[in-house]
Amino acid sequence: MIYLANSVSIEAVKEAKQSSKDRKFQESIEMAVNLKEVDLSDPKNRLNEEIMLPKGRGRKYKVAVIGTEEMRDKGKDLADYMYGPEDVTKFADDKKDFKKLANDVDFFVAEATLMATIGKSLGQVLGPRGKMPRPLPPGQDPSPLIANLKQTVRARSKDKKTLHVPVGTKDMSDEDLAENVDAVITRLAGKLEKGYNNIDSVYVKTTMGKAVRLKMEEYK
Repeated sequence: MIYLANSVSIEAVKEAKQSSKDRKFQESIEMAVNLKEVDLSDPKNRLNEEIMLPKGRGRKYKVAVIGTEEMRDKGKDLADYMYGPEDVTKFADDKKDFKKLANDVDFFVAEATLMATIGKSLGQVLGPRGKMPRPLPPGQDPSPLIANLKQTVRARSKDKKTLHVPVGTKDMSDEDLAENVDAVITRLAGKLEKGYNNIDSVYVKTTMGKAVRLKMEEYK
């Protein structure tokens, strides 16, 4: 896909990186998207998007698989955690421990036949976090989905008009980060009733740096 104003986002990314001091850790590059003229008190207007970044996230993100031995065996090279059907019962009996896992894992993948049990036993933990598992047919190789999820970010508005979305790390090139930024903007605009006109402003920043505003008029 060719994005509309790559040069605009390159300029913002470059300024955000240059204005950030060197840190002893690898800073993330984050976006803040402010919406307007959207009634977020109505749940159907809220955004809850999973967006695959064309240039990846710049760091390792964790995926857990819940499935039979056959599915776990196929996904063992890419998954970070592997659990069987019996583990769902253990998690249900120790919600406190499972909450720690749910906070550590970015995405869950589960065999479709287990989804009803997972929803009933663990839905109250996973649902509010937006981490209900992606279902797969019994025995299917989860590796392609895991690979995609490791490059995926969530954009959730809930009832707030500001969304915060990570788009990479400071060591990535300006061009790659800009392409990720544009991918997020394009996807969100496509989901909003008035498109880009429902986006009030967009800022880019490093984890501890100052926010730099994109020239959104260039996108419209």
